[in-house]
Amino acid sequence: MSMAKPTKLNVLIVEDNSANLMLASAVLRRAGYRVSEARSAEDAIVRLAHSKPDLILMDVQLPGQDGLALTRQIKADPETADLIVVALTAHAMKEDRARALDAGCDGYIAKPINTRTLADELDGVLRARRLALGRAAL
Repeated sequence: MSMAKPTKLNVLIVEDNSANLMLASAVLRRAGYRVSEARSAEDAIVRLAHSKPDLILMDVQLPGQDGLALTRQIKADPETADLIVVALTAHAMKEDRARALDAGCDGYIAKPINTRTLADELDGVLRARRLALGRAAL
């Protein structure tokens, strides 16, 4: 499990399944992240209008607008285009990963989440993204 962050990073979890949302939130809070939650694409859009997280953990299968469509919308908007989005999906096929990356996701995590490695996986995505942008690593 990842150690608590000296500077807590903000993660928005977009997930419609209550059990998955509660589990991911608890794991990330315990790892030192500040977590906000959205249960739909529409809810996420409202939250993003008020604050920008350091990372979005995005369920691919949401009711209404799905997570990949929302990711495309986020990446197309200059105000949110630089946000880090990690797909979270029950589909673990190679083409599903490719679809998520093609939609603009910066990473991909298959469900069920591994509670022992989730925070480390997100740390790795954040570190890689910041190094790619020439920023200091976490």
